[in-house]
Amino acid sequence: MTAKWNYQPLTPQQKEKIDAMLPECGGDAVVAELLLRRGVETPEDAKAFFTPSIADLHDPFLMPDMEKAVNRLNKAMGSKERIMVYGDYDVDGTTAVALVYKYLQNYYSNIEYYIPTRYEEGYGISMKSIDYAAENNVKLVIVLDCGIKAINEIAYAKEKGIDFIICDHHMPDEVLPDAVAILNPKMPDSTYPCTHLSGCGVGFKFMQAFAQSNGLSNHNELESLLDLVAVSIAADIVPISGETRIMAYHGLKRLNSNPNLGLRSIIRLCKLTNKDITISDVIFKIGPRINASGRMQSGIEAVDLLVCRDLHDAYEKGKDIDQYNRDRKELDKKITEEANDIIAKNVNIIQGKKSIVIYNKDWHKGIIGIVASRLTELYYKPAVVLTCSNGVATGSSRSVQGFDIYSAINTTRDLLLNFGGHPYAVGLSLKEENIPEFRQRFEEYVSEHIKPNQLQPMTEIDAVIEFADITPELVGYIKKFNPFGPGNQNPVFCTKNVFDFGTSRLVGKNLEHIKLELEDNSTSRVINAIAFNMAPYFEHIHAHKPIDICYTIQQNRHSDGHESIQLMIRDIRPSQQSEN
Repeated sequence: MTAKWNYQPLTPQQKEKIDAMLPECGGDAVVAELLLRRGVETPEDAKAFFTPSIADLHDPFLMPDMEKAVNRLNKAMGSKERIMVYGDYDVDGTTAVALVYKYLQNYYSNIEYYIPTRYEEGYGISMKSIDYAAENNVKLVIVLDCGIKAINEIAYAKEKGIDFIICDHHMPDEVLPDAVAILNPKMPDSTYPCTHLSGCGVGFKFMQAFAQSNGLSNHNELESLLDLVAVSIAADIVPISGETRIMAYHGLKRLNSNPNLGLRSIIRLCKLTNKDITISDVIFKIGPRINASGRMQSGIEAVDLLVCRDLHDAYEKGKDIDQYNRDRKELDKKITEEANDIIAKNVNIIQGKKSIVIYNKDWHKGIIGIVASRLTELYYKPAVVLTCSNGVATGSSRSVQGFDIYSAINTTRDLLLNFGGHPYAVGLSLKEENIPEFRQRFEEYVSEHIKPNQLQPMTEIDAVIEFADITPELVGYIKKFNPFGPGNQNPVFCTKNVFDFGTSRLVGKNLEHIKLELEDNSTSRVINAIAFNMAPYFEHIHAHKPIDICYTIQQNRHSDGHESIQLMIRDIRPSQQSEN
């Protein structure tokens, strides 16, 4: 599907702000424009952006209920009560459990962790886990990355004398569980400055508050756990801006210098040792391996790995999880092919529709979220993929940029047994007989509320520049924009009226890529570029006709030590002047 290019020219007011920020940007107006696109509008904010500081993390006690949560935890520890740390089976949940458990273990031994099984207990707080807690004399449960909708479960726990502290970041309902404290930056009454923390991030803020309340001055003990927070931010596709950018920045530094032993084993298995690990590496290599444990077996194995204290033991546990990931890949490919085959044979599933709802009772429950993502990427429509688990239709949904799928699914809640999530991803369950009505009502809502431009891929352009603007200084500043991710994507540039130097060629096994050497009229310098899967443009380019390109800038380090700049082409179109 052809992407639309979107560039918003600067207003006079924005140009004034850029002028004010120039001293912090080495006098480079392009750098200042990149900052402005990210909501950085003052010299002070620009300075803070380029030097993310732990000292700039928000006061955790700004979060509602934080004082209640800390007081209850302190009481439990003072009374030597048994504490259980409970979390979801995905990356965010398992990293959150590992973080809170590891930190509290420094000061308290009467503590354990619990991860529900995806297939027997399902998402969230299970009745089985509460029975287990009661049988083992647990008096306080700290639940992470879930629990915001567990009204019945927490009422049941209260009957058994078990208190809950909920640390969640999913959308709350009007009616809330009767917990001792609810820590969630998305609460309606919350004025906490950062609304988009990961579940692990909320757990970190809780531990930060606990440390402050007890005068624990060894900051390294807590900050050493930021590698887990960075992994959760990347894997849960959390916006990397404000406080989460500070956490991600310092967490990546830890991941690259001295990660915890469990993560170190995964890094080794991913062949990332001695490489500069990025958010992209976490999303595509580290995160999927941690996730595979909960998808294929049990998420508790991921926590076992992340809290491991022996390097050899960690590596052995890591190898098991790596195998789960290989199994997951095979299933993922198989189910995605089956889903596409169903759509190809039943065109009415997508024809004339603005959403996709697809059901197969035999699909693996742990994979359907990935398949929903694949369908959304392929057809660029909100997608819901359903399977059957324990007699109930269970599903995962994914959305396109800008469309709130949580609100869409919320309108069908009378048909659902359970649901929860974010604007871009929601899990749900319902009776099988309700699927046809759910499909109809979901499509009606999407058709009514989705905008035409949300059904087409969009390439957001940060700045329109000439090749003369691509200097070593600009590339140096772009490095300072790391870590990249939602809310702070790798800057995308556009250059117009670019020509082939005469040496561009097709490459790849099937000659599907173009290795480009390009020039424009702003400089005599030839710029190297690579355009993956864009061979259809080669004839036009080779004929020396002008093109417009969208791209990111990559700096490559070669074996002899020298560095070179290469453009990673996102899209190509013939320049308008060639059509006159």
